[in-house]
Amino acid sequence: MSKFIIEGGRSLSGEVKVSGAKNAALPILAASLLTTDTLTINNVPDIQDIRTMLGVLESLGCEILDFSNHKVIIRGSKVDGRDPDFVKVKQIRASVLILGPLLTRFKRVKVTHPGGCHIGARPIEAHLRAFEALGATVHSDDQFYYVETAGLRGRKVVLRELSVTATENALLAAVLAPGITEIRLAAAEPEITNLAESLNLMGAKIKGCGGHTLIVEGVSQLHGAELKIIPDRIEAGTFAIAAAVLHSDVLIDGYVPDHLDMFTSKLLEANVQIQLLPDNCARIARTTQLKAVDVRTDIYPGFPTDLQAPFAVLLTQAAGHGKIFETMFEGRLNYLQELSKMGASSEILNAREAIISGPTPLYGKEINSLDIRSGATLILAALVAAGISIITNAEMIDRGYEKIEDKLTKLGAKIDRV
Repeated sequence: MSKFIIEGGRSLSGEVKVSGAKNAALPILAASLLTTDTLTINNVPDIQDIRTMLGVLESLGCEILDFSNHKVIIRGSKVDGRDPDFVKVKQIRASVLILGPLLTRFKRVKVTHPGGCHIGARPIEAHLRAFEALGATVHSDDQFYYVETAGLRGRKVVLRELSVTATENALLAAVLAPGITEIRLAAAEPEITNLAESLNLMGAKIKGCGGHTLIVEGVSQLHGAELKIIPDRIEAGTFAIAAAVLHSDVLIDGYVPDHLDMFTSKLLEANVQIQLLPDNCARIARTTQLKAVDVRTDIYPGFPTDLQAPFAVLLTQAAGHGKIFETMFEGRLNYLQELSKMGASSEILNAREAIISGPTPLYGKEINSLDIRSGATLILAALVAAGISIITNAEMIDRGYEKIEDKLTKLGAKIDRV
């Protein structure tokens, strides 16, 4: 198990390039199961979750012809409906996205309960009900889900919740289902639009991208294509916070304004000096005095839940009292206990709400990365803190951030992996 050792108190400067979005790459990789042709996927982040997903796909018969320079070349001609590697499936929640493609292509799928970060209840009931609406039958036991169909057909699918992965799975299942599928209460995140537009490049017929109703006209087959992953809005936001709390001047290449409207609004409200530039770039200029604001996470285009924890570090350095209301996942405030060890002043009101008071000095401590986003949060706190911080379980952060220590080092941070 590796650790990050961080010397805090250094300002940052320079330019940072944002990697491709993990949460866009994973469903697009799953789409390789829908065609026997070759897909070339550009701007894929080289992180652990991507490699785990590629391992799941390989276990199903996909050929990974290349993964270098952020390009994946993958072919699904040897996929034959075999069961996946269940050990790998349990390592990553996004493995649930193999259900839709395998069901529509082979009419049956068996999969273990998916893994991922432990941040509260994350059931897949919405996925299963969507499959049933398309003509599948579902049953499960303590270990597996079993989904079968005589043949999916286009129908109206009303999702039980605005779930990103359930929307993606419904799309992946519907593109080869004869007839017209209408997906109501679809989530509208940019990552879903990236998937839908990628499927269209492969020959699918999907309308309504970016809205809460998606119309899918089933086609008989999909073909190969060259695709591109959008920039990771969560990574872009993380670097924006790093620059703000360290009163630094940083240019972020890959900050897509349309993907971060509410986040940008909260930065401005907190007195962060941010300038939106052409070609999806943003500059964070030196900020003198941060101001506390309230943050409520919500479905897109609301404030992203994955930026809630990093934003808490900004609140520790802002004047006043800021309230966090986490509406998406319960139990996603546990990182505050680690921040408190470093000197943060916070009060957890319940499983979803907390108040953070500032500005407070932070001090270097040994702290533990609980999940991907809390791990990035602790890196931000360590960059601010006086002295040396040690962050254990660094591999957890690697699941979502590509070479974050290298990017921060190039900006002037003192961070080492041991």
